[in-house]
Amino acid sequence: MPSAAATPLKAARNVLNVVLGDILFPTWYPSFYPEELVGKDTDRLYVCQSCFKYTKEAVPFLAHVEACNADDNKPPGRLIYRKEPYSIYEIDGEEEKLFTQNLSLFAKLFLDNKSVFFDVSSFNYYILVQDLPPSSSSSREIVGFFSKEKMSWDNNNLACILVFPPWQRQGLGKILMGVSYELSKRENRIGGPEKPLSELGRKGYLKFWEARIANAILSIRNKSTVTVEEIASQCWMLVDDVIVALKEMAMLEARKKGAGFVVAKDKVRNWAILNNIDLKPPVDESCFVEEWMQSMAA
Repeated sequence: MPSAAATPLKAARNVLNVVLGDILFPTWYPSFYPEELVGKDTDRLYVCQSCFKYTKEAVPFLAHVEACNADDNKPPGRLIYRKEPYSIYEIDGEEEKLFTQNLSLFAKLFLDNKSVFFDVSSFNYYILVQDLPPSSSSSREIVGFFSKEKMSWDNNNLACILVFPPWQRQGLGKILMGVSYELSKRENRIGGPEKPLSELGRKGYLKFWEARIANAILSIRNKSTVTVEEIASQCWMLVDDVIVALKEMAMLEARKKGAGFVVAKDKVRNWAILNNIDLKPPVDESCFVEEWMQSMAA
């Protein structure tokens, strides 16, 4: 998962900069935009922040954006989560092929080693939408997303994730990760992100996992120690992911009797205080749309 904390080394890019809405910023990687439309070495590509259609020409772009915004720029798909100022929409790649293909082409400019961008039919997309002030020319803007295979034999709850560079370092990635684990819970499947993770993706997930695990451990009452398996069940996380995070936290202790590991609650509590960890879940379960929750339970 890309992060604004450290911009990756730039590969040979076919697009050097993008204008998303009214923000200009550099790309990180090449994408699969058609050469006949974009070229091999484009200095600036204009991308609509509502539908992700693209052009090299400023005048057609401005005309398109005006028309798109006039149509209330409501995202496709269905609303599944709403907590001001953010919303999450679920989009079926089969039903919205053009939108999801254009979104994927844009995302590839900031994602390395992700090549499944044309088989959008096999994925659902979860886009993060931010409300804008009344004075803005648009009522909302898409600031990130994650994709998820409709059928994953490995129980992956997330295929790729991206918060667009101008909105990184605001904790928005944690919202997307939180929703992906809520999907695991609703599907009654222990899951995790597709492996291998990039270096930046691993850093982002470790922070998320550590806070999630600490919150779960400290929420368990009447126990001074907790097993790895109990943590995995409580967090809807894979045991391997739990172990990776606990090792990073230096929290694993061998059981006094039998094989395996346990974690001491007091040690976790002190770790959270020392590292100033925000234990508040990034996603409020009460803010999921009731109709969507009923459809997941059906």
